[in-house]
Amino acid sequence: MERDPDDDPAVPASARDGLVLGAHWGFLAFFLGVGGYHLITLVMTAALSGHFGQFDPLELKTLGPLLLLAFLPNLFLGLGPVVGSKLWGLGLRADFGLLPTLRDLKIGLACGGFALLAGYLLNLVLLAVYGADGMADNPLTELSTDLSDNVVWLVLAAIVVVIGAPLTEELLIRGTLWSGLEHYRVPTWVILVLTSVVFALLHGEPTRTIALFGQGLAIGAARYFTGRVSASVVAHAANNLPPALLLFSVH
Repeated sequence: MERDPDDDPAVPASARDGLVLGAHWGFLAFFLGVGGYHLITLVMTAALSGHFGQFDPLELKTLGPLLLLAFLPNLFLGLGPVVGSKLWGLGLRADFGLLPTLRDLKIGLACGGFALLAGYLLNLVLLAVYGADGMADNPLTELSTDLSDNVVWLVLAAIVVVIGAPLTEELLIRGTLWSGLEHYRVPTWVILVLTSVVFALLHGEPTRTIALFGQGLAIGAARYFTGRVSASVVAHAANNLPPALLLFSVH
């Protein structure tokens, strides 16, 4: 009689296909990340509601810390994948391949360029449909004005936009969610489409959802062609670089 590896304590968890509660651990890590994101957003909204409305409304002294605080929920997107990989996976390096190779860099930069082009063209179409008043304002534009006299905070904001956000979002979407779907042999092109939809919806910008979906396809293509999250992180960072540079346009 063949012995079930799940009954053998000598067999590591990684050899049991990384299943948690009967499903691939990537799904649990994904929902932990998204849940943590929304929970911390809710707590911050409740804690800060009206706090800055009575005095010192968004003065330069408070904008810097508020800026970093605003990106705090984004960190929780990456926390789920990190915890899941440590507890149930093979570790960050093996699960996500976070150290980019030369091929990752080349493909990532190329896909990031396509993401920028797709976003630009699709936003032009959306601008024609919704009009300038109907399109959501870019929060980075406001930051570039409000923080124009504080280079330190502008640099920190740019680092978050170019490195922090791409890393956490890619670990969540093109990392855990992609791996979970891949485990159940969902066709790769279907995974690319599904993760791009999640990427677009996660940003919560209804008027730009179509453009974000197009950008998500281009960024996800880096993972599609290399099989590595590091490539999609590079693509995402390349896509975010021009908007980050706009932070300094008013300075």
